Amino acid sequence: MRTHRNADKSGYRWYNDYRLPDSLGGGIVTVRLHANAADTARKFNRTENVRPIAPADQGFAGLFRRRNDAESINRALEDTLWLGRAHSLGHRRQLLNLLGYAIMVNSLALARHSKAAPLAA
Repeated sequence: MRTHRNADKSGYRWYNDYRLPDSLGGGIVTVRLHANAADTARKFNRTENVRPIAPADQGFAGLFRRRNDAESINRALEDTLWLGRAHSLGHRRQLLNLLGYAIMVNSLALARHSKAAPLAA
């Protein structure tokens, strides 16, 4: 039904609201999208098992097929961070940093691809 965030002392926490069908009692149920100590204690990886965008949603297929690429790019960028610290401060500067990183990765891929031997027909 909707995704929303609530502020707390450490930032924001994300939640999804779902409308239950009348056969299940009706009403709206709110589901937390972040893990907490109870999840850790029962070894439940909430971020892996609770999907903020349902598979039946019209945007799911397009977003889901990009997930592995996005996670791979984020991991590679994180590996460049000295002591896990961002290269820049503020979301605009971090976005510029991410775009610069993406341009560098694409440039390297293009250079390596252009040097590769052509495939035999």
